[in-house]
Amino acid sequence: MAAHPLITAPTYCAGDLQHCLETWHNYLRFEKNMSPHSVRAYCNDVHSFLSFFAAHNAREISINDVANAELRDFRAWMSRLSMNEQSSSSRARTLSGLKNFYAWADKTGLFHNPAIRLLRTPKQGHKLPKALEQTQTERLLLEPATDWISHRNRALFYLLYGCGLRIQEALDLNISDLPRDGFLRVMGKGRKERQVPVLDIVSQSIDEYMEHYPLPRTPQSPLFVGERSTRLHQGVAQKIMRDMRGMLNLPATATPHALRHSFATHLLQNGANLREIQELLGHSSLSTTQRYTDVNAAELIKIHKAAHPRGSSRGSTSD
Repeated sequence: MAAHPLITAPTYCAGDLQHCLETWHNYLRFEKNMSPHSVRAYCNDVHSFLSFFAAHNAREISINDVANAELRDFRAWMSRLSMNEQSSSSRARTLSGLKNFYAWADKTGLFHNPAIRLLRTPKQGHKLPKALEQTQTERLLLEPATDWISHRNRALFYLLYGCGLRIQEALDLNISDLPRDGFLRVMGKGRKERQVPVLDIVSQSIDEYMEHYPLPRTPQSPLFVGERSTRLHQGVAQKIMRDMRGMLNLPATATPHALRHSFATHLLQNGANLREIQELLGHSSLSTTQRYTDVNAAELIKIHKAAHPRGSSRGSTSD
């Protein structure tokens, strides 16, 4: 099977390792059903190590070389990433991609390397999801729409905030996926389908955009299109948000994905339980959804410190 455009076997890899990489790549695509974005990220992670390892050995590397890589080789690579000012979270993600490759090779019997398991994942700070305040979200959603592009942007933002979609889940929708009977079917991570309720105001924003839709409509036409009449790209959507937050004086944390975080956080603040939010977000693990309780607790602490008589040093007295 020919290699997918997302991956090109590196020239510093011998033929057996090139074939190994292509087989792993097809495993990610077809057996694991990973998104193109995830596949690209995993491949970049592995290429990062292989290019370093080949340069370190000053020659073409083979499966045998990769199988016999030592702990000091992996540590030297991680040190290089750190010297290149990669954050601990970026290094942890990159290492996860490489470990995935080695675990797959071990499971399929291609080669076994015990040293990779001894490499510790860089410690990461506990980051809370960056949700917008409700007033900030309203400022974004109530921006007037004057042409098809602004109607498209508003419909997209309403969908992200009103349904809690990931940005790529929204951009992958076609005309045939338009909400029916108040529900929207979404294909999430791992090709897992879920059904989410759609508020009337979200449906209204989509209907208004459809009235200004710039192309002939067919069931397989992309719901969100760009100015070149092709499916809207995630990078373009992110730039739109950057421009909007400058115009509306929104914080730097205002991103398309922040609208999904805001959806979950605001639901929790208004009484929804974690299991309900987990179902709506499509999280496979409840522990992922539990991050939003930390967000809510952080907000409560902030309010407490501002309002309680003893919340500041000025109002505190000794007992």
